[in-house]
Amino acid sequence: MKLPGWLSHAFEIESDPPPPTSQQVAAAEKVCQEVVRRKLTPAAIVFLETARPLNYLGSQTMQFFAPTLTVLVEADSYRAFATFLERRDAIDWLLTKLEELDQV
Repeated sequence: MKLPGWLSHAFEIESDPPPPTSQQVAAAEKVCQEVVRRKLTPAAIVFLETARPLNYLGSQTMQFFAPTLTVLVEADSYRAFATFLERRDAIDWLLTKLEELDQV
């Protein structure tokens, strides 16, 4: 049975997502630098590996609390990081960046 054209790719997962924007990269690097500066890299790696299946849920939680939390932090960076976490490759990117910054 052949599916209609509009349904044939309904459940397809992007194999090659577009690269993160420069604002998303800057926000994620800032978070990674703060983690490394505070010497929390091992704890962050364990947390990220444990929470890997929930990264999208975490990003949506960040979006929900954005109106309140952006009073305390820069709104554009906060929203860029929350949008970055929606990506499937966000956890891998963060882990790589943390390990890279920790080696320096």
